[in-house]
Amino acid sequence: MTKKTKLLLGAVVIASTIGYLIVGGIKEAAVYYITPTELKAKGPATTDRAFRLGGMVVPGSRRWDPQTLKLAFRLSDDKEQVAVEYVGSPPDLFKEGAGAIVEGKYMNGLFQADTIMAKHSEEYQPPDEGQATAKDHYRTLVKPPTARP
Repeated sequence: MTKKTKLLLGAVVIASTIGYLIVGGIKEAAVYYITPTELKAKGPATTDRAFRLGGMVVPGSRRWDPQTLKLAFRLSDDKEQVAVEYVGSPPDLFKEGAGAIVEGKYMNGLFQADTIMAKHSEEYQPPDEGQATAKDHYRTLVKPPTARP
């Protein structure tokens, strides 16, 4: 084997490895979930399997017990609803009428969530007039040194 052939073979192996890592990383980072309608359509095939379920939190369905940290709510996709239970503190952005993705298992008509990921709005709204901005907070934190007489 010539030096040129070895170099070419090495470059192909390195390029293949990098391509494999990129594709594998993209698959790991992608968040796939099913909707309540898809869950109901799959029926018993989803029982006792971990997966992600996404939808909107039904207004008026959220029940929170701060003593036991048990949170119960329903997720909907405007066609079907699924009851969800979670033990722990919900994320700050979690609220009724907003989107959420839960990860866990579906058993006996109830989704037992291990994780809640709240979806946030993609609309930017500038701060209200008179509301302090990040730049204002920065100015109060970082003041120039005062001159000494």
